[in-house]
Amino acid sequence: MAIKRFLKHLATTRRAAHQAFPAPVLDRIERTIREVESRHDGQIRFVVEAALDMGPLWQQQSPRERALEVFALQGVWDTPDNNGILIYVLMADHAVEIVCDRGIHACEGAGTWEAVCRGIQDAFGQGRYEQGVVDGITALGASLARHYPGSPRANTLPDRPQIM
Repeated sequence: MAIKRFLKHLATTRRAAHQAFPAPVLDRIERTIREVESRHDGQIRFVVEAALDMGPLWQQQSPRERALEVFALQGVWDTPDNNGILIYVLMADHAVEIVCDRGIHACEGAGTWEAVCRGIQDAFGQGRYEQGVVDGITALGASLARHYPGSPRANTLPDRPQIM
């Protein structure tokens, strides 16, 4: 295990996540998700995790592997049209991952998700956490609206961001 990564995860607490995403920022992200989802029948979920627990860290779990696990744990794969999207942030690794269900992924492909990730990471690098996430959600919402237009279905995922 890389000692530098281990120490970063030990030092990064939930407090760091709450400092980057205080309640007013979480409120704006929630409003953005709700507003974007009003234009299509897809679902967007935003989850921030401060650091990995020791077990996954010891096993060298990558941010992508953890994002896939969170995707399943949050039930993002369980949308009626397989059009759920997870934005996952792992603070200790300065990592942003977007995981899309197979329906929406087949419509756009990896290049779209990578571009949105880069935009979010660029904003984070400038300390603009709120704007990075809002812009990312807006971009993902535009993709969902292109491929899943129409009136939204019942909300199957919470709009409220989660800090783990």
